[in-house]
Amino acid sequence: MKKSQIFIGILVLVLMIIFGVYQYSKSSNLALFLITGLALGYIFTRSRYGFAGGVKKLYLTGDGSLTKALLLMFALSMIATAGIHFGAAQDGAVPAFKAAEGDVVIPGTGFVRVASLSTIIGGILFGIGMIFGGGCASGTLTDSGEGEGRGWIVLLFFCIGGIFGTAMDSWWKESLFSKVGVRIYLPDVFGYVGTVVVSLLLLLIIYIITNKYEDKRKKEGTQIKEVYENWQKPLPQPEEYKFFSKETYHKLFVERWSFYTGAVLTALIFVFIINTTGTSWGVSGPYTLWGVWLFHKIGIDFGSISGFKGIVDTVNNGLLNHPVTIRNIGMIFGSAIALLLAGNFKFNFKMKLKDVAFYALGGLLMGYGAKVAGGCNAGALYSGLSNFSLSGWFFLVAMTIGGIIGSKIFKKVFMKLEKEIEA
Repeated sequence: MKKSQIFIGILVLVLMIIFGVYQYSKSSNLALFLITGLALGYIFTRSRYGFAGGVKKLYLTGDGSLTKALLLMFALSMIATAGIHFGAAQDGAVPAFKAAEGDVVIPGTGFVRVASLSTIIGGILFGIGMIFGGGCASGTLTDSGEGEGRGWIVLLFFCIGGIFGTAMDSWWKESLFSKVGVRIYLPDVFGYVGTVVVSLLLLLIIYIITNKYEDKRKKEGTQIKEVYENWQKPLPQPEEYKFFSKETYHKLFVERWSFYTGAVLTALIFVFIINTTGTSWGVSGPYTLWGVWLFHKIGIDFGSISGFKGIVDTVNNGLLNHPVTIRNIGMIFGSAIALLLAGNFKFNFKMKLKDVAFYALGGLLMGYGAKVAGGCNAGALYSGLSNFSLSGWFFLVAMTIGGIIGSKIFKKVFMKLEKEIEA
């Protein structure tokens, strides 16, 4: 542990508090988004939690612990969200896509989207991209905050992919891929209790499949269980316990949390977001804004390009006035604070050319796929499932298929390249 990093971590935290106060002076909403972003970033880094690993770890190592934690998170979020939706509906609120002017909207139902071929195609592209990039939309933010050069490369090309996706957005919307689809809010079909029961049964089926796959890998002797790094493990307990001690500090700020701790805490933040903002959690939307802002700085104007007017207006209004941008920034700094307080922050820019190529391609595929599908692992998947949109299940299946395809390609190409290098 580098003790000097602890003081840097405290300094960064203080600066975030000052920034939060400044944002609060403009809008309490902006401060709220910053707080939830900081919390998510801290949770994801402290528990090494993320969506991409739910597919990648299971396929490559046969260890389904992260996959099961994600299923727990979905289940907890669905149960809580059902209560929020039901309560709002009892008071006369309606799903966002049915709302007329003046209607009260059920919180989170803005993420009830059309389930179509575009959802499937975009989900598959996103799934392949998250394997190549080594993380999903939210994981890219935490990787960046943890000092991983990979994260910054993926982030840049995610923004570029989002720009390409926006440029082709009208084509996709007018195509058969999007027109052949249906928007279904599951409580309209099964009722709220029925929707929770059906959703939990589907999660149970995935849990059983995960268990069977783990058993298969165990029997084959190919399962590789998750191993914590030494600095993340618990310290031996002294004979005489003292609260103000290195053991206490290690327990509170260094020792790694389990995937299940990450799952429960993420679900709590997710429900908090819906309750306090009336909307749900999304991540990928700001990436296109960031890309447009960046290219504008080097002289490329998107103002005259069809489909970019609203984006350019948002950028011109100031990215620091955009709530989801603020939450994403919070995630980056929340991750950095987690490692700094643990005394284990380090920059890692050691990459081979093939790594850079894979990360760049991964970012492009995720950025473009998220635009085609109408969201990423947070918006299309997590918020889709938890707000009872059929599209969330479409995206889950498509992203998993893409993740498996990406893992197969990744494994095959890297093994081949490594053998060529050795030769």
